[in-house]
Amino acid sequence: MGLAAHLAGELFNSMAGVNMVHVPYKGAGPALADLIGGQTQVMFATATSVIPQIKAGKLRALATTAPKRSIGFEDLPTVSEAGVAGFDATSWHGIVVPTGTPRSIVDQISAAVNTALKNPDLREKFLTAGAEPVGGTPEQFAAYIKGEVPRWVEVIRQSGAKAE
Repeated sequence: MGLAAHLAGELFNSMAGVNMVHVPYKGAGPALADLIGGQTQVMFATATSVIPQIKAGKLRALATTAPKRSIGFEDLPTVSEAGVAGFDATSWHGIVVPTGTPRSIVDQISAAVNTALKNPDLREKFLTAGAEPVGGTPEQFAAYIKGEVPRWVEVIRQSGAKAE
């Protein structure tokens, strides 16, 4: 399948030396329903998709896949702290534009996004949903993406995951 949750599981398998079986779903909703219903035992999920179920007591968070503890869930260890050193399967979102977009437009969008991310109300909404706003420069974001691609290509290669 090759989606983020699948790849996080494959990374965990390789780093922890285990062999969890990937069960493909058509989205987080059906996967969460089966997890809550007891048809599956574990799921790698984005915080935004599971926080309501955790707060309602329907799911128990075991660890965060990020390299540092999450704001609002400071008592929840990272996978690395829980015993799989160096594990990092951080979900991220960003804004991209077509190649060739004039630098003045890129700078304008970047400035607007960074200003918005400093707004306390918006920041709180992100944090409540389990997303930690970062911001930065277009160059920092491009460098982050360039670092992520080879790392995940290797996970895909090692796992044998195929796009469907």
